[in-house]
Amino acid sequence: MDLLEYQVKEWFRTIGIPVLPSQRIDHPTDLKRLQIRYPIVLKSQVYAGQRTKAGGVRFVETTIDAIAAAQTLFNLSIWGELPEVLLAESKYIGEKEFYLAVVLDTAVSRPVLLGCTEPDIDWESPGEKMQHIVVKQEFSPFYARRLALKMGLQGRLMQSVSSVVEKMYNLFVQKDLDLVEINPLAVNTSGEVMALNGKVSINERAIGRHPDLTEIAVKIANRNSRGSTNPQFQDWDGLEFQGKIGILGNGTGSMMATLDLVTDAGGKAGSCLNLRHAFLTDVSPTTFCYRLAKGLNILAADKSIQVILLNLLGSVPQAQEVAEIISNFVQHNKGEIKSGIVKSSSKTAIESHSPALVVRIAGSEFNVAQHILARLNTQPNALIVVENLDEAVAAAVRLAKPTADKKI
Repeated sequence: MDLLEYQVKEWFRTIGIPVLPSQRIDHPTDLKRLQIRYPIVLKSQVYAGQRTKAGGVRFVETTIDAIAAAQTLFNLSIWGELPEVLLAESKYIGEKEFYLAVVLDTAVSRPVLLGCTEPDIDWESPGEKMQHIVVKQEFSPFYARRLALKMGLQGRLMQSVSSVVEKMYNLFVQKDLDLVEINPLAVNTSGEVMALNGKVSINERAIGRHPDLTEIAVKIANRNSRGSTNPQFQDWDGLEFQGKIGILGNGTGSMMATLDLVTDAGGKAGSCLNLRHAFLTDVSPTTFCYRLAKGLNILAADKSIQVILLNLLGSVPQAQEVAEIISNFVQHNKGEIKSGIVKSSSKTAIESHSPALVVRIAGSEFNVAQHILARLNTQPNALIVVENLDEAVAAAVRLAKPTADKKI
């Protein structure tokens, strides 16, 4: 469960992480009583990613312009989501920008500190530029300073960044979080640091231990239940659209990247599910394989979904079991999976629904999974397994295209 930016900023301010003067905007007329000086930036408060690219961030210099921009933002859908709240914040000019995060690494069951001297980077696919420190013992400021040093920082800037990292870790522990992220942390010409944007992911198992988190979770669940067309989708970390290509990813980054590529290729996405986290209604621990099986079944039950695109990237445990779940799913629907060609002369409605499955597998640990899936004997286009994501997206878009224009 993620928080909206204005909620994250409130937590940052409370724990001492530097943030800009800001104000919550529930209606455009609230800007007539704005308590911060212009120029300001208005930010749409939605859970969907890539808000700036979608036009959800506007810079304004007067009250009239701010009200007009707010009216536009309240009616601007970002990946199918309309904001209920905007955030008005002072404009800030930074000389440098960094990426910082504290994340729970489920592979080692330890918190990890992440830092990069470049912003707008995805922690789920870190490259050579991303520095990391595993907190192996009881936390001390030494861990934060070590991360800052690995990032190449020195002097006052090293101290300022390590202080922010230390406070991020304290928040991470106090609230039982899965992720605390600042992207970007800006530095002005005076050397002062400022958290311009932040993200917090809450561990669903911890909600019952924190009354404030319980209240937030109830509000999110109520909002999802009002807008969801598929009741089974309400407890998931993901997005819901009305397209023909369902997307499953093992992380927010892989899910959103796949969604972008499908859209760019001319496809229309349906429900997009993140398999990395457990569901709000799960009261006992779940495994990735359990979530994979459940996700496949939920998408298969959606009659508007013609293709399921599964993007597995990076470290996923139990690779052989993952392949077996995919194999069982395909074999269960073996006699019903269609090749994508629909006879226009058919007047009888088909009650059974079995979408085609396109699987993108990347990572050396998936050799076993690839071998198992390659041996399956399926109908044409029922199962496609590739390593390249562009090829997987192209196959999914091709299978989802209507073929009613074909003459039988």
